[in-house]
Formats: sequence, structure tokens, C-alpha cells
Amino acid sequence: MENIPSPIIIHDFTTESGALYRSLPLSFAVFGLPLHTAPIVLVNHALTGNAQVTGENGWWSDLIGDEKTIDTTKYTVLAFDVPGNGNDTFSIENYQDFTTRDIARIFLEGLKALHIQQVFAIIGGSVGGGIAWEILALKPNITENLIPIATDWKSTDWMIANCYLQEQILNNSSKPIEDARIHAMLCYRSPESFKEKFKRTINQDLLIFNIESWLAHHGEKLQKRYQLSSYKLMNQLLKTIDITRNAADFETLLSKTNAAIHIIAINSDLFFTPKENLETYNELKKFKNNVFYSEIDSVHGHDAFLIEYKQLDHLLADIFKAETIEK
Repeated sequence: MENIPSPIIIHDFTTESGALYRSLPLSFAVFGLPLHTAPIVLVNHALTGNAQVTGENGWWSDLIGDEKTIDTTKYTVLAFDVPGNGNDTFSIENYQDFTTRDIARIFLEGLKALHIQQVFAIIGGSVGGGIAWEILALKPNITENLIPIATDWKSTDWMIANCYLQEQILNNSSKPIEDARIHAMLCYRSPESFKEKFKRTINQDLLIFNIESWLAHHGEKLQKRYQLSSYKLMNQLLKTIDITRNAADFETLLSKTNAAIHIIAINSDLFFTPKENLETYNELKKFKNNVFYSEIDSVHGHDAFLIEYKQLDHLLADIFKAETIEK
């Protein structure tokens, strides 16, 4: 079911900013059917994620696995680790060397090394979806289906502003990972989500609001398992999503692809707002027929793509020809 091979070594990689990396290890994992025996689904992880998309520690096990929506008895599921994400020993100190497009280029090198010309689907949430957009813009015929979830083809001013604040915290705080995570949780959830969960209640042991102890807990938890260099890098990637930067315009880039594009937004997402996603959809509709838009209905904000797996299951079932689970 799970196969974690040796990393692919990418030699002499020059980033868009001109930084040369003599050797970049690209770790990856394969789940389900062996490579080249079934349709391939490439899954891109989000900010604190990794290539462990399913199985015991899989962050998307509700969606991916035997008899699940993305069924590992029918598909080969492939996931790369963003180099420097902390899942192996390799780290990147000069995080500003990289953009999201660089990671897309690295993933494409990985596909080439594995002799993969085309995949059935590329799916990713948040920054993972941003990497998916960049892959499609670079290689229009790499996939039959693009499924960007809670993301967009560009970082908006709002996103850049939040990433700038994250960067300031990561570079200047005495507890950088914890403090950055506390701020990030405000972007990942919504006011309604907090209201529903905490109702202004007090933690009687600590004599502080439960929302405060919850935020502190999330900060401490991430601090224990995550590296500062990884956080800085992934935040930089979130800030630099833009398929049109130093490239052709949106329509020129995306009119080259035959892939079906399935945009999935979250109605309460404060980070990648549904309004932006609808604008993207309406732009695409002007020159492309096989583009689809749907929304996850949730109070939980951006993080709903990790929470509302039943809704996701229903939205994805047709693409993956899966039996939907009961509502």
C-alpha cells in the first residue's frame, strides 16, 4: 500500500531568483497501486503537511485510501515533499531564494525522473493547490484534471499582507513558531467557527479564555514538530503564488490546457476568499468549457478542506468515480 523510496536528486537547479542549488533531494511517497500500473493522482501538501497523505499518520486519510474517495485500490497516489519542509534532513536557510513556481518546476523534474508524462489528477489544498496551478501553467498537458482546493492561481494583497506579518513574527519573535502559529490560526478559521467552538468560555484551570488556551496549545504543538526554516520557506511559497509573474497573461497560459479544472472554494475562507475563486472561475469560463466551481459550506474557514471530508467526498466523487459516503 505504501512505498517510500529513496529521494530523487535534482542536480544544478537554478531558482527563478538565480540561486544555484548543486543538489536538491526530492523525497516522495507512493500509495496504492504501483507506478505505471494505474491512473496517477498527484497530491500536493499544504503549509505544515508532507508526503504522508494517507495511512496511519496521513493528513488526508479521510479522503485517500482503500475504498475511499481517492481509492488506493484503483489509483496510484503520488506525493512529493516540498524540499526543506522538514520531513527529511534537508533544510533550506535562504527561503527567499524560492517561489511557488520553483517548487512546481522541482515537482515536474520529479515526474520526469519517474518517467511520468501525464497524470490523471493533480489535487492540493492551500499552498499545495497553488503549486498545482503553477504546474499546470508550466506544463499545460501534464494532467487530465486540476483540483485546486481553498487556494487560487495568485496570492492576493490580503494573502501577501498576512504572509508579511508571518515573516515578521518568524524573524523577530522570541517564540517564532508558536507566535506565528497563533496568528495563522486566525487566518485558518473564522469568527463564526470560534464563536461556535468557545462561546466566550473560561478555562478554569488557567483562568484565561478557552480560545486563548486553545491558541497557545496549537502554538506549542507546532513548535514541537516543526522547524523554523521550514515555516519560513512554506510561508514564502504562500506569498509567491502567481502563474502570470514574468510569464504570459492568465488567458494565454490557461487556454493552452485541455485539463478539466475543478475549483473548490470554502464559503467562510478568509485566506483564499470564495469571491476571488469565483472571479477565477468566471475568467476561465470566457475561454474554456470544462471548468467547474463548487463550495464547501462550513463555518470553519480555510481549514475546512481538512475538516469537511464528507462534503469533499461528495464534490470529488464524480471525478474519481467513487461511491459517495453517506451524508
